[in-house]
Amino acid sequence: MAKKEFLFLQGLAGPFFSLLGEALAASGNGVHRINFNGGDKLYWNVPGAIDYRGNLDKWPRFLARILARRRITDILLFGDCRPLHSLAIEVASRLGVKVHVFEEGYVRPDFVTLEAGGVNGHSRLSRSPDHYLEAARDLPPLPDFPPVPSSFNRRAKEDLAYNIASLALAPLFPGYRTHRPWHILTEYAGWALRLLRRPAERRRSGATLDRLKADGRPYFVFPLQLDCDYQIRVHSHFKGVQDAIETVLGSFARNAPANTLLVVKGHPLDNGLVDWEKRTLAVAAKLGIADRLLFLESVDIDSLVCNAVGLVTVNSTTGTLSLRCGVPTIVLGDAVYDLPRVTDQKGLDAFWASPTPPELPVFEAFRRVLIDRCLIHGGYFSDQGLTMLVKGAMKRLETFEPKTSVVRMPAPVRVPAVAPLVARG
Repeated sequence: MAKKEFLFLQGLAGPFFSLLGEALAASGNGVHRINFNGGDKLYWNVPGAIDYRGNLDKWPRFLARILARRRITDILLFGDCRPLHSLAIEVASRLGVKVHVFEEGYVRPDFVTLEAGGVNGHSRLSRSPDHYLEAARDLPPLPDFPPVPSSFNRRAKEDLAYNIASLALAPLFPGYRTHRPWHILTEYAGWALRLLRRPAERRRSGATLDRLKADGRPYFVFPLQLDCDYQIRVHSHFKGVQDAIETVLGSFARNAPANTLLVVKGHPLDNGLVDWEKRTLAVAAKLGIADRLLFLESVDIDSLVCNAVGLVTVNSTTGTLSLRCGVPTIVLGDAVYDLPRVTDQKGLDAFWASPTPPELPVFEAFRRVLIDRCLIHGGYFSDQGLTMLVKGAMKRLETFEPKTSVVRMPAPVRVPAVAPLVARG
């Protein structure tokens, strides 16, 4: 098998990309890396990395030159909507270089996404139910996937180390600008306050959950997503989470049966800079549904979702959990699992009164194809999960052949011509 030349761009904070690079190099492949900040340098241990010190405007031409000089066959990156990565995908498309995008899994927990070309709203996966029913016939039954250990404390420590290194080495990377909307020190201040408030949040959530169980009325679930997430910023028409809250609660107030409740679930990784509980309750009060809305911060999401009569989401991966439980699910943004016969297609206003459940054979066929083509069993935040992830990614990358039975292709892109330049400035 011909060996490849892999170029790594930015990954998730942590050692995964470095471990994968070491494994690919040990297998005889060429491994290359571009660092954009001190955090990238901290988490890369393979020799020969390039430090890019330029700005975003100069990045496409610089990358095109690196791709040509080093005869790169494949680019690896985490998240396809970061400005650096979005431009890189355009350049690679023009020059015929394959792009492999990592993300946190479409199906959680215990899986990581690795998809060619793009993920989420940029995915090339089909939106035809018949496609998945036919493709699944050629696949073996899914094995029982054991749980993958994952540590929130490890995730937090690795993120902290990454950002400390980025701040400390900032003078070495004068052109770098983070894709995150908040300065990291502002985010950490929010997290510090949230950690202080966490015991009180858990007590409130426990009391709210007791009220929900005692009430007995059927309920819908609306899981909030991160306001800064590209799933909201790029893959939906909403201006932000506030816009989504007002839309969902407004539709519920106008159209949901009077004997139903709406449970809004906060995101576990929200930085606490915005009090979404306060904002949500304020919208509910304005709409006159304060007595029919509950907000939960800390809860067993599986039990909450699987006992609901319906789930409304912009495009959260919680949607795949509700579908597996047979719970009617409606998607308001762009999601790979938003398929006819799987998710409700009638529209939000009609959903509340007559939510359509998924056809489970169609969803299971979709899930089998998704795992075969786009998911790896493993995780970023434990040694065991990383070992599984590196092994699975190696197998996928070294044997990658694009599937031809897809119907969604990205629009053509225009890339600046290659021109000489230097890494600085």
